[in-house]
Amino acid sequence: MQEALQKSAKFKLWKRHLEENGLDIHGIEEVYSRIWRGDEVLFSLVMLDASAPEGKKIPPICFLKGEVSCVMVVLIDEDSGARYNLLVKQRRICHGGFVYEQVAGLVDEGETPHEVAVREVEEETGIKVSPEQVIQLNEEPYYPSTGTSDEAMYYFYCELTMSKEQILSFAGNETGVASEHEQIFTHVATLPEAFDLIKNPNGVLNMVLYQKAKGEYSI
Repeated sequence: MQEALQKSAKFKLWKRHLEENGLDIHGIEEVYSRIWRGDEVLFSLVMLDASAPEGKKIPPICFLKGEVSCVMVVLIDEDSGARYNLLVKQRRICHGGFVYEQVAGLVDEGETPHEVAVREVEEETGIKVSPEQVIQLNEEPYYPSTGTSDEAMYYFYCELTMSKEQILSFAGNETGVASEHEQIFTHVATLPEAFDLIKNPNGVLNMVLYQKAKGEYSI
């Protein structure tokens, strides 16, 4: 196994969780890792040889992504109070087509999920927000791909009040970080429209947790 993977925070976190949950690790094989910014592991595909406390082996393959921050950006019309969800649209490898999503990004070495949430809002929408404007929705991470990945999701929201003209000005803007192969387009949608557009379960769950936090219904 490459030293870069062994030293990475996401690998250490994943391995610690395995051990805390009683797994007996016999070996870990690194299949592929993407390295960026010198020696930082962006993600990695590994094969795990481990036994559970019950004595059985667990499925071996894991796609290591680590912690991820997802942010629902809510724009509020200062006159009517109407709410809009500022989505991002980009082509995704799942099927090669455009996908509508909430703002999101991987947590890098030395960062907290909250810091990443604040940074990603600006990178993906062009809106600079303060840490106080970004509200965390879950203290413990959620795992959307429990059978194949360690991806650990933290959900946030931020509400920004502005004129209808300002809200509509965010539609169709191109954003993203070119060095990270990002070509992102912003999209303004009402909340019902956003529910229909988003096919990403993380984006849908972000909306559900937001509406729960606002007291609009209980779960």
